[in-house]
Amino acid sequence: MNRKRTLLMAAFLTVLPVLGWSDPPRCAPPTATLLASGLEGPIGSTVGPDRALYVTEGIAGRISRIDPNTGQITTFASGLPKRLPGFPVGGPIDITFMGNTAYVLVTLVGPDVGGTSISGIYRVDGPDTFTVVANLGAWSVAHPPATSFDAPGGLQFAMEPYRGGFVVSDSNHNRLLFVTLDHCAKFDPNDTSNIKQLIAFANIVPAGLAVAGHTIYFSLAGPDPHLPKDGKVLAFDVNSGTVTELASGSPFLLDVEFGRGRDLYALSQGVFTCCTPTDSALPNTGALVKVNDDGGFKVIADHLDRPASLQFIDNTAYFVSLAGELWKIRDVSCHRDDDRH
Repeated sequence: MNRKRTLLMAAFLTVLPVLGWSDPPRCAPPTATLLASGLEGPIGSTVGPDRALYVTEGIAGRISRIDPNTGQITTFASGLPKRLPGFPVGGPIDITFMGNTAYVLVTLVGPDVGGTSISGIYRVDGPDTFTVVANLGAWSVAHPPATSFDAPGGLQFAMEPYRGGFVVSDSNHNRLLFVTLDHCAKFDPNDTSNIKQLIAFANIVPAGLAVAGHTIYFSLAGPDPHLPKDGKVLAFDVNSGTVTELASGSPFLLDVEFGRGRDLYALSQGVFTCCTPTDSALPNTGALVKVNDDGGFKVIADHLDRPASLQFIDNTAYFVSLAGELWKIRDVSCHRDDDRH
């Protein structure tokens, strides 16, 4: 490089900070910040069409709307079947939207476990009015899985919109179900023809779901005692019927979601000691992890308290805790590369 070019380059580098073209800042350590508390038995969540967070509360039989900026909680819908006494989970367990219409997944409330309600998918018609559009409990009783199970009606854990209907994970029956919707038909609780099995597994405990095109991504909690090697994220290509393992090595994975840039993240509830009264992980052992190309996970944030479901709004992750709380982690994609901490 000649002397003139060297001097020009030095002058250009000197003026960069003035123009705002300095080296990009390194990521600050990821920190989980409490956004809301006082939720009663929360597990599932979604981002609504208004970009607010909607959380299921199984104990209260309620759906709460939470402002992602202020943490203000308002009741979106109430009057759903509540979690049965003595059960660690049940009642409304997940929620999703199809357009502006909300649908709620309700589980472990049927006659098979001593309840009097329908375990299935409920359409929200008003603040306290609902229509059942799929009797998952009745279908599951009539179509028992090949693996052993505790609840004849299943333990449906998560659902996502898929091909005009819903894909549903059943953690107790170890399978994925597909529910079609007929918006014009009147619901008949004895008609379960709109439900079918997509795929069945061995005892791997499928949990959280994410969908992209014809591929269904799902997390595995793994069987008790939910060892790290059993915590996996898999991809199921519905067209070909193939299942591909994307990553493994993080314990008790309860959810999987896409973040900014289509990076795939999973939520580890943490270290599990079989069998606790609530069948949950130990407090403050959970983590938000990113699926790596090498088949492992990168820890984004750890020491989380029993996280149960995950959502993203732009570059901020939100997770629901079994402690009745909603937390957020900002600038998640800043930590996506291994050379930046």
